[in-house]
Amino acid sequence: MNNRCQTILSLLTEEQKIDVSALAKKLQVSQVTIRKDLDELERRGIVIREHGFARLCSAENVAYRIAYHYEEKRRIAVRAAELVSDGETLMIENGSCCALLAEVLTQTKHNLTILTNSVFIADYIRNRTDFQIIVLGGIYQPHAQVLVGPMVRQCAENFYVPHFFLGIDGYSPRTGFTNRDSMRAQAVRDMAHQADELIVLTESEKFAHSSTVPLNVSSQIKTVITDSKLDAEMYAQLQNSGITPILV
Repeated sequence: MNNRCQTILSLLTEEQKIDVSALAKKLQVSQVTIRKDLDELERRGIVIREHGFARLCSAENVAYRIAYHYEEKRRIAVRAAELVSDGETLMIENGSCCALLAEVLTQTKHNLTILTNSVFIADYIRNRTDFQIIVLGGIYQPHAQVLVGPMVRQCAENFYVPHFFLGIDGYSPRTGFTNRDSMRAQAVRDMAHQADELIVLTESEKFAHSSTVPLNVSSQIKTVITDSKLDAEMYAQLQNSGITPILV
């Protein structure tokens, strides 16, 4: 994806809906060029084209979230994959960095069993590997393509794993790591009980925002892998909380 598409995604994240002619003017390119970029984003299922406008499909859409800050997320995923051993059984929660981790694992590891509540991730890597993929059952949230509810806990209780990789929507110095959705937050808590170590994968900008639902798993989180734009104060705060920040 070119840099112009990344800029378009950033603008859509801020404004949700943009006039095509205004977008061309802002980026100083022709409307024909912008339409080609929007065609590509629409093909990927990230934007919806309307007459003279473009808008995001949904902020919950994992395909959009993968494309947004793709290079940073890919580096985070590559570093996270180094923590996984061949033959391991691990848990991966729904999220864009987590989806890229699953992809990197298919390219670098052998004989893994991946437990996930993400229908998106299970589908994303289905033709790329012979890993065993176990989808934890539950109530389907179609926009995020994730399973939630008490069945997630019931399924997860059949396993115990060394690593659980998860994403976040925000961070608060008062409440710790946060999520936008209460049912997805509960799914994280339920899965967290079944892992030795929790590892957060997130781009650094998430630390500038706080969502409404505390994950309440901060005491179990041992490692945060994020990009090098994390500010020094937050780095120190994580360390003081007993968390090892890894910057890529």
